[in-house]
Amino acid sequence: MSEESTLSRSRPMSRSMSGSRAAASRLDRLNTATADAAEAALLACCGSRRWARLIAAHRPYPDLEALLAAGDEASYDLTPADLDEALADESVVGHELPPAESLGSLAAHTALQAAHDAYERRFGHVFVICLDGLRREERLDRLLTGIRNRLGNERERERDNTAEELRRIARGRLVRLAANTSRSPDVPGFRIA
Repeated sequence: MSEESTLSRSRPMSRSMSGSRAAASRLDRLNTATADAAEAALLACCGSRRWARLIAAHRPYPDLEALLAAGDEASYDLTPADLDEALADESVVGHELPPAESLGSLAAHTALQAAHDAYERRFGHVFVICLDGLRREERLDRLLTGIRNRLGNERERERDNTAEELRRIARGRLVRLAANTSRSPDVPGFRIA
């Protein structure tokens, strides 16, 4: 039986109070996990080992905002090697796109693949963009627009854009990790439930 269900049986709670207690409980589990388990969970948010170690080392976090602030700070401190490591991990993750059901959608997927290939040739790493907050059917257009707009950037500017997008992606993943939503990073051996 989970702590949340035990608490809800002992006294009635409002929906918002129950949700905030559940989130606090999940954050408590991250705070009290072993260093290795916490780092593994955090690596699912950003593929830089140094980033994950920094955040794990500064536990405990009193609330989600403190965890997010630590994630932002660790993101701003990524070295070029850390960024490369995180980008290499992102190439395995990929983006969830709607299936290519129509001829137009198939053409858009083909255009996106060509744009990804051009981007990787130009910059030497995968294209990353944060799609949090977008509906599934908006993602393909946003990806195509983003990659086309950024293909013309100078290397240094694009490196900055990439680091910012990785920070935003990691931030969203931290929120989902602490909230334990269905889109939480899946980390074997560590589950915040």
